[in-house]
Amino acid sequence: MIRKNPSGHLPVIAESAYVDKTAIICGKVIIKDNVFVGPYAVIRADEVDANGEMEPIVIGANSNIQDGVVIHSKSGAAVTIGEYSSIAHRSIVHGPCKVGNRVFIGFNTVLFNCEVGDGAVIRHNSVIDGQDLPAEFYVPSSTRICPQTNLDEIPRVTVAATEFSEDVAHTNIDLVKGYKALQNEF
Repeated sequence: MIRKNPSGHLPVIAESAYVDKTAIICGKVIIKDNVFVGPYAVIRADEVDANGEMEPIVIGANSNIQDGVVIHSKSGAAVTIGEYSSIAHRSIVHGPCKVGNRVFIGFNTVLFNCEVGDGAVIRHNSVIDGQDLPAEFYVPSSTRICPQTNLDEIPRVTVAATEFSEDVAHTNIDLVKGYKALQNEF
């Protein structure tokens, strides 16, 4: 469902993107080329700051927002998902937040008030809250990162993790093409 927010903003969705009919895209959202938005995802830009303004939620080209993902923002702050990035099933990205290019965010992960650098891999059930994560860092499953976390203890991404991330991104780009072709059959 594509709908306006109370401020009157309508989503802007590239023609080449695929948004599942069960997803909700609301307000000042920009979805770029070849993005896959899966079933029951919610991308909602509707809160304003103290001046009545809001920044957009932007999903970069060739990225995927998988089933049940929620992307929202506090008080109109920006949320940006880079290009070729994957936000896996049931994750929450709550702004202010910036996710770089070629990032993998695993199932049930929560991101809040943070910036995730290019090429990072955050595995399943992790929380990144109030701490920026540099490029190409690898966060193991069930890890909690906060301002007190010593980032020297966080490993770097391996070649295998990077290959996995790239495979997920390309698989979802293929799904965009497949689902777009099927739209004419319904």
